[in-house]
Amino acid sequence: MDPDSVKSTLSNLAFGNVIAAAARDYQKELLAQEKAQGSNSVHQEVDLDELIDDPELEKLHADRIAALKKEVEKREALKRQGHGEYREITEGDFLGEVTGSEKVICHFYHREFYRCKIMDKHLKALSPRHVDTKFIRMDAENAPFFVTKLGIKTLPCVILFRKGIAVDRLIGFQDLGGKDDFTEKSLEILLIKKGILSEKKDNEDDEDDDYLESRRRTVRSSADPDSDSD
Repeated sequence: MDPDSVKSTLSNLAFGNVIAAAARDYQKELLAQEKAQGSNSVHQEVDLDELIDDPELEKLHADRIAALKKEVEKREALKRQGHGEYREITEGDFLGEVTGSEKVICHFYHREFYRCKIMDKHLKALSPRHVDTKFIRMDAENAPFFVTKLGIKTLPCVILFRKGIAVDRLIGFQDLGGKDDFTEKSLEILLIKKGILSEKKDNEDDEDDDYLESRRRTVRSSADPDSDSD
């Protein structure tokens, strides 16, 4: 046999053995990685189960739900007192309205004044967003006693009441740049600065709406025996 041929054959066999060994090592490494990933996945599931059963987390969740429920119940009670909308009242209603709520905005207007209509538009838009404050309006021509009593000489005149006491007022648009094109937001900011409106968080209304919708779904699923809800 040719020595060179034998040497070449042995060399090829050695190279083949190295490749085979490398392939086995690579396969072992892959199996080890898969096993490690499987182990991590199990640990993650266990940790998640522990988190779900965490009594502190459950308490935080229950406290948040209770706080939301209390806030919604408060809002509903205020709405029964006339909050959450912009309402017309008469002179005979005035004292009861301004003393019946902690914070009240009353717009004395004239039905033919263009600027009174602008103020009406913005107050009507703000009223459902600020349920803790009552929004009302009264025709100044039909309320001569209180127009005189409150010293109202320029319309529109928006008087701010806290616990039945007139604490501030907006006369015309002088606090709003003196122009007709002021925005609803600028009026809202002004009323917040004067303390008659509470500053709203961006997600506050969404959270209340989510809670109300959750309660509606619960009621519907309880009333419907065929509901898919668990």
